[in-house]
Amino acid sequence: MANFGRGTVMRATAHADGPWWRPGISTEALIALVSLYFLLVCNGPFWAAVRVGTGSTQVLLSLGVAVFALHAFLLGLLCWGRLARPLLALLLVVTALAHWYMTRYAVVLDAEMIRNVLQTDMAESRELLTFGMLLHTLLLGVLPAVLVLLTRPKSRSWQRGLLLRLGFVLAMVLLAAGAVGVSSQGVFALMRTDKVLRYKITPGNYIVSLVNVLKPAKNPRPGTRQVVGADAHRPADAATRKPRLLVVAVGETVRGDHWGLNGYTRQTTPELARRAVVNFPDVTACGTSTEVALPCMFSLQGREHYDRDAIRGHESVLDVAARAGVQVLWRDNQSGCKGICIGVQSQTMGPDDAPGLCAAGRCFDEILLAGLPEKLQAMQGDVILVLHMLGNHGPNYFERYPPAFERWTPVCKTPELNRCSQAQIANAYDNAILYSDAVLGRVIDLLQQQTARDAAMLYVSDHGESLGEYGLYLHGAPYAVAPRPQLHVPMVLWLSPGFAAGDRIDMACLRNVAGQPASHDNLFATVLGAFDVQTSVYHRNKDLLAACRTS
Repeated sequence: MANFGRGTVMRATAHADGPWWRPGISTEALIALVSLYFLLVCNGPFWAAVRVGTGSTQVLLSLGVAVFALHAFLLGLLCWGRLARPLLALLLVVTALAHWYMTRYAVVLDAEMIRNVLQTDMAESRELLTFGMLLHTLLLGVLPAVLVLLTRPKSRSWQRGLLLRLGFVLAMVLLAAGAVGVSSQGVFALMRTDKVLRYKITPGNYIVSLVNVLKPAKNPRPGTRQVVGADAHRPADAATRKPRLLVVAVGETVRGDHWGLNGYTRQTTPELARRAVVNFPDVTACGTSTEVALPCMFSLQGREHYDRDAIRGHESVLDVAARAGVQVLWRDNQSGCKGICIGVQSQTMGPDDAPGLCAAGRCFDEILLAGLPEKLQAMQGDVILVLHMLGNHGPNYFERYPPAFERWTPVCKTPELNRCSQAQIANAYDNAILYSDAVLGRVIDLLQQQTARDAAMLYVSDHGESLGEYGLYLHGAPYAVAPRPQLHVPMVLWLSPGFAAGDRIDMACLRNVAGQPASHDNLFATVLGAFDVQTSVYHRNKDLLAACRTS
């Protein structure tokens, strides 16, 4: 009996302890191990930036301890009870993904970049899926996540667990403060020198940014927008003149220094060069991503008074023009209008409109012209037509143009741009611009055939792109530190003779004015001025045509 009892106790103890391959470990200890893993394995971009900014071993050690402690503190606040291990596992996988894109494309995971990620559609996601990314995520994310899930929490009362957690969190705060305090002068100097250094600390960067993104907007009623230009109207004689058609073509990711009309060594804009366009060589974008720049350029606030919530919470120039009696049509070959086309007629183009122009969820920009003459003929009076182009959307520049436009070779044919030379990337990128130029040429040809309306076209890209300079790829850098290639964008204007005469435009004057600095902030007033819209929100000094209208 005694032997039987001892055997029962031994088996019960072994069962309570669990199998050897599922070790018991406190949640606090697991958080500390995961935080150490993040520090040593998933923060390559951060450490590279720190080494460039300082040669002090003391500062390096202080930052290492502080980053470890701050992550442990943050995870200590987030990870509780049965959800602790699944949450840590999820963070390991997401951090591996973040590490991949930060190391391959040098992206900065601030709030705007997180918004871009959340707005990414399936077509964009598919382009970014590569074998290298999947392998990287498996090794650095999935395998550590599995190890975390295999551990068992140690049994303890909730009172003891709460006390231990509070002590752990407090200890991490003191450790971080002490680490920074030891080298405060060097640490703060480094932070002042590198404005985006804090956005390179993973996973703290995307966790904090995600919290900022999810915060409620200032607009108390998110489903509504405040009226802009309630007094908008046109003079009586506007109804008696010949109707006008303005095409606003919004390019994607085209940088100004690769634009042929701006003096680029390659003629990437031969079709526009053959037409009497007015080129604006010095134009600055509202932002470095579509999510920011597109709503901004159509807003009253613009970059000068940039406020994301205010822009999203107010009507755009399209609404003001529509209120004054101008018909509006938005045609999209991109990821949507970002809320700008709410309340106006819109059309998302797809394979049903022109099957031969589409594949794998993407369509060439020529699809924006499919059925367009008939569409315009059915509209009456003054019209604004917005063409939202796919343009040079990266990283798959090689998929943005038909084979006939592959003029410069060899091209980079992988989304992993760091595996290509800058020359190969530039070749694919320039071929895509060449195709956009051809599409814009066709737009002008279509406008020249308009007999019922005087026509004009204004083309401007939403933002630029980095092609490997300083190790940067793609776009989305914080505006304050964004390199010029992400902010300098091309802009051209074409006016039919009838439009120029009807609006009393001195073309010689306009070509002279075009050489002066301009920005997306000029779009709002220029669109209203083109249709003689009178309103208190029209500012003549921002209208690109105003200075050249003769009395």
